[in-house]
Amino acid sequence: MDEIIRIPDERIAVLIGTNGVTRKTIAKRTKIKINIDSSNGEVTLIGEGENFFKARDVVHAIGRGFSPKRAFTLLEDNYLLKIVEIRDFTGKNRSAQEAKRGRVIGREGEARREIEKKTGALISVYGKTVAIIAKPDTIEEATDVVEMLLQGATHETMEHFLEEKHDRFEL
Repeated sequence: MDEIIRIPDERIAVLIGTNGVTRKTIAKRTKIKINIDSSNGEVTLIGEGENFFKARDVVHAIGRGFSPKRAFTLLEDNYLLKIVEIRDFTGKNRSAQEAKRGRVIGREGEARREIEKKTGALISVYGKTVAIIAKPDTIEEATDVVEMLLQGATHETMEHFLEEKHDRFEL
């Protein structure tokens, strides 16, 4: 099985890593062949099995702004990647996209940190997307919170929602 993934040009160097260490780590841990064409941002994955999908998710995660260290979480069992398109909530209006991106991040990154802390998810806001890495039992909760903010909910509403969910899990 093979697949071509396009990632932003400015993320190619991150995917390759210093002396190729990131690309080599992904290839070694998943046993998937990775070819990177830095002239057009195309990454070709060649391989088979469950590890193929893990490698694909790691490449997508790095392309969506995660550091390699955080993206490597996807190589562990039971972690998923979900990408939420900001455009789905704003249309093509760039200033609206910027405002929504800011809502998810919050002042000095506070909203993003709060979501990560309460859900155990990892969040990256990059370009026109919000990427979420989490376990299956918390990915929907993290996605719901991100979508609430993108739909215009206040940070206070988000905090109440997270507290309610958090209290329910502790019982």
